[in-house]
Amino acid sequence: MSVLDTEIGALSGGPADLAQYRGKAVLIVNVASKCGLTPQYGALERLHEQYAARGFTVLGVPCNQFMGQEPGTADEIAEFCSATYGVTFPMTEKVDVNGAERHPLYERLVTTSDAEGHSGDVRWNFEKFLVSPDGTVKARFSPQTEPDADDVTGAIESVLPR
Repeated sequence: MSVLDTEIGALSGGPADLAQYRGKAVLIVNVASKCGLTPQYGALERLHEQYAARGFTVLGVPCNQFMGQEPGTADEIAEFCSATYGVTFPMTEKVDVNGAERHPLYERLVTTSDAEGHSGDVRWNFEKFLVSPDGTVKARFSPQTEPDADDVTGAIESVLPR
């Protein structure tokens, strides 16, 4: 089963329908509004805008598991992201990315290792997973890796649809 076959809700309600991203490259990022890494929203939005016409999207996945840094409601999260960082990329419902209640999407994602060999639990907010157009996870990047770092943009460019 592909990552894109996983059911998850949209931040605005209803299903997020990940199948709509089949044929596109997707950077899935667990996000939070009150984290030291929250300014990465700006770079994520720029990536989304830069590559959207070439078959790419960022998918934000709010999570409140790391020191309660995403306490808001869906409406509060959407308002913060839009007003503060001009976020236009899609967002899912708030989910757990670790532990007994880990969402099935993250059950599939966390088996992928990053460049340092880390697999398993998400370490912090803004961990990034690159999914290819066929729905396979191609890369994982640590929370501290900036979204516009050369290794991230190079990986995105390598999986963009032709």
